[in-house]
Amino acid sequence: MSERGLRADEIDTSRAHPARMYDYYLGGKDNYEVDREAAERVRAAMPNVMDAARVNRAFMQRAVRAMVGGGIRQIIDIGTGIPTAPNTHEVAQGVAPQTRVAYVDNDPIVGVHANARLRGVGATGFALADIREPEAILGHPVVKNLIDFDEPIGLVLLAVLHFLRDEEDPWRIVATLRDALPAGSVMILSHVTGDVQVGLVDEKERLAEAVHAYDGATSTLTLRPVPKIRAFFEGFEVEEPGVVTCAEWRPDPDTWNEAPIGFYGGVARKL
Repeated sequence: MSERGLRADEIDTSRAHPARMYDYYLGGKDNYEVDREAAERVRAAMPNVMDAARVNRAFMQRAVRAMVGGGIRQIIDIGTGIPTAPNTHEVAQGVAPQTRVAYVDNDPIVGVHANARLRGVGATGFALADIREPEAILGHPVVKNLIDFDEPIGLVLLAVLHFLRDEEDPWRIVATLRDALPAGSVMILSHVTGDVQVGLVDEKERLAEAVHAYDGATSTLTLRPVPKIRAFFEGFEVEEPGVVTCAEWRPDPDTWNEAPIGFYGGVARKL
């Protein structure tokens, strides 16, 4: 659990938050009118955004099962967002019940929901912290209580890095987290790309409209070309099939079709 309670006045409902918008894309109820309005602006520009969110969520489930199936027994999930079943710990503990999961997010309302839903669930906890301060995450009491940095760790960075601007140097942030991981650790990462994935004439204009919908949110959206996404995996050995669209990563027979906003993702091991 988190180390402190969260007051209602800590929850900012005046601006849309990407975590609550993502909850809306997934059909959740833990969002506010401001979040729904911003999400609907994105949907107006990119009608398949909800399918894209489901593609990313399905990728998480397959990747976590593969990671835990490969021996990882402790996970740091950063930018977790509103807990939407099945959560990382539910997927992981479905493979290995002893798996420990530390969730991290910078939105207090995520903490409220996480603490409520994790109450009574063993080997899990929530840390209110910001990915922009990776050292603070690594030293957070909840993380240190759950995670043994002498043993391989699973690092989950799903749909979070595109909420950092280039000038915030997200590659440095990932490198800082990577350097704290022991050998044998595994990273799962997904990111929205700005590369055109379909043959729509107005695709770039639609992408720009979707990006602008986040301008008034607590975090802006930065679409990156695939080579810049692959750069996040520096220092890791990327597992097959590589850094590909999330729908293409070891798909199940009933995988959702890829959506126009392309999520790219991959799983990689630190040697």
